[in-house]
Amino acid sequence: MSLNIVSEIDNNIKIKNVIISVSDKRNLDYFAQKLIKNNPDIKIYSTGGTYKYLTDIGGIKEGENLISISNYTRQPEMQGGLVKTLDFRIYIGILSEKYNIEHKKDIERTSSVEFDMVVVNLYPFDNVIKKDEVTPEEARSNIDIGGPCMLRASAKNFHRVASVCDPSEYEAIIKEMEENSGQLSLETRFKLSCSAFDHTASYDTTIAKYLASINAANFKKYYNIN
Repeated sequence: MSLNIVSEIDNNIKIKNVIISVSDKRNLDYFAQKLIKNNPDIKIYSTGGTYKYLTDIGGIKEGENLISISNYTRQPEMQGGLVKTLDFRIYIGILSEKYNIEHKKDIERTSSVEFDMVVVNLYPFDNVIKKDEVTPEEARSNIDIGGPCMLRASAKNFHRVASVCDPSEYEAIIKEMEENSGQLSLETRFKLSCSAFDHTASYDTTIAKYLASINAANFKKYYNIN
């Protein structure tokens, strides 16, 4: 981290480029529409099901305010959506520091976008393992990889990025942006960072406890291992 630039952090950051990739789509159409209302030039970068939801339900126009992450990364999603957002241009855009000259050069060299907000919630692992007769394979397939990575990256760089993981946060975020010329304060970004790290920690703990609870003999039997 560039400790020598900490004193130059902006209190307020205008939200111009947003990544949205969510499993829980509650109030997402409201949130996306309000983001655009606050800044008509805003760009929302989105993945598969979320992208389709924003166009079909949210009424967000493709190519104007909405951009497919696959078009941005120039890579199609891996079959089954296993790899969508694990891409250098995404993470350089999340983790780059505003006042770091070398980071600016990296952004320019790769023609990347500096993201100001990451809106992500995770595969519903907790709900899946609560189902009757859930199999270890079904549980394993609902372990999110890209989501926690983006949340942690954006939460780490709260200096200039808002990390949003809970739909219940949408209304307060929009209210602040409406009252602050489309900007979010450092205090809010820090609070969102804390929530994001708490969310990913809880998520990983749930996975670890589930895996530890599986009886080894039954696990081997499920996978036909003698």
